Amino acid sequence: MGVQSGRFLRMVDRLAEVESAPGRDYTSFSVCGKRFGYHWPRTSTVGLKQTLSEQIALVSERPDVFEVQFTAGGFGWVVVHLPKIDADELAELVYEAWRLSAPEALVEQHPGP
Repeated sequence: MGVQSGRFLRMVDRLAEVESAPGRDYTSFSVCGKRFGYHWPRTSTVGLKQTLSEQIALVSERPDVFEVQFTAGGFGWVVVHLPKIDADELAELVYEAWRLSAPEALVEQHPGP
């Protein structure tokens, strides 16, 4: 169990039309100009866009793996502790974050993780 930062980055690289923007402490990820994720290598965490209901469900079911990051524009962002999540579940969450930000036509061209 647990995902290394490199594996997370490979998951993101497999998604269509992703742009990354390095910052001082983190890298952000966007699709067609809309942000869907962050990566903090120092803390082995990522932030992912989710629906509000998914944010609440993830955090309440497993607070050792997920934390509330923030809410904005009707979405709930979660912090994911990479060492505490398996790769399949993370791949689904990364795809969902991307899907929530990508244009509908792009999602139709890439319908799964």
